[in-house]
Amino acid sequence: MTHRIAVIGGTGPQGKGLGYRFARHGHDVVLGSRAAEKAETVAAEVTERLASVEGAGTVSGAANADACADADVVLLAVPWDGHDELVGTLPLDGKVVISCVNPLAFDKQGPSGVPVDGGLGSAAESAQRLAPDASVVGAFHHVSAVTLWGDADYLGEEDVLVCGDSLEAKEVVMGLASCVTGREGVNAGRLRMARQLEPLTAVLIAINKKYKTHSGVKITGLSGH
Repeated sequence: MTHRIAVIGGTGPQGKGLGYRFARHGHDVVLGSRAAEKAETVAAEVTERLASVEGAGTVSGAANADACADADVVLLAVPWDGHDELVGTLPLDGKVVISCVNPLAFDKQGPSGVPVDGGLGSAAESAQRLAPDASVVGAFHHVSAVTLWGDADYLGEEDVLVCGDSLEAKEVVMGLASCVTGREGVNAGRLRMARQLEPLTAVLIAINKKYKTHSGVKITGLSGH
């Protein structure tokens, strides 16, 4: 099944990379930005990259709210700063909403996770609170923007961890994960597990800095993984 996917924050490295991966596998993608012109420019770049990919979906650009209008799946790839104000303006009712937002802070000691709601919340849960009639799923937190835009057909050495309270919505997102890794995402539990998944990104950033790489997460012991 193919989807029409709006990528909010689609002009940033993470959003652009995920949009590219989804479109490679036949999904129609609309990259969203505060400025439609910027989104259209990046969409043209992604479209050019897909020129030789048989069966690729379309990629277009639009202002954020317009990008969501006809989408059945919306990916939030935006900074935590300003997250709530933006999400509150988007038409998300009835849609599967994927949050890959990582609330992080950086100081002289390096990256760290930012506690949300005193440690009793997460960016994904904030999105669900702001859009109660959407089905919010947390996923794609740990995939490097560099590798997403890279030349490998699949990022086969890592897994996409997927959390959410709607099994149906999680199954949609676990299927979309195959566009990135070549296999379904891993069901990582209820939406509140985003409280652990989001700040884990800070650990990967620290590893990447130390070892000069683009690390990911791999789950062992699962059949087919």
